[in-house]
Amino acid sequence: MRTGYLYSLVFALLTSASAAVVAAPAVKLDTVAAQQATQVSAKPQSDKVDLNGADAATLQRELSGIGEAKAKAIVAYRESNGGFSSVDELLEVKGIGKALLDKNRDKLEVN
Repeated sequence: MRTGYLYSLVFALLTSASAAVVAAPAVKLDTVAAQQATQVSAKPQSDKVDLNGADAATLQRELSGIGEAKAKAIVAYRESNGGFSSVDELLEVKGIGKALLDKNRDKLEVN
């Protein structure tokens, strides 16, 4: 008789657990994906690198021909002379020549 009682308790427990799972609201993946897409599209997408706001790692990663030393030189110039007033002012940084500037001109902006 005890085993019958035990089986009844186990059955009741499993039944209530499965009913709770079935009754739980399902997460709609379409809604979550739409919310994430809205959040991503809300950010302004700019392909350009801001000379006054980018750190050395960003400059090195986004600009061609700019290694660690030149990226650090750009940041050091900006810190010692204030922000850049134009993209052409980048020529004042040691190691940045006209060819390198022209190669990256379309990727740069000054804000």
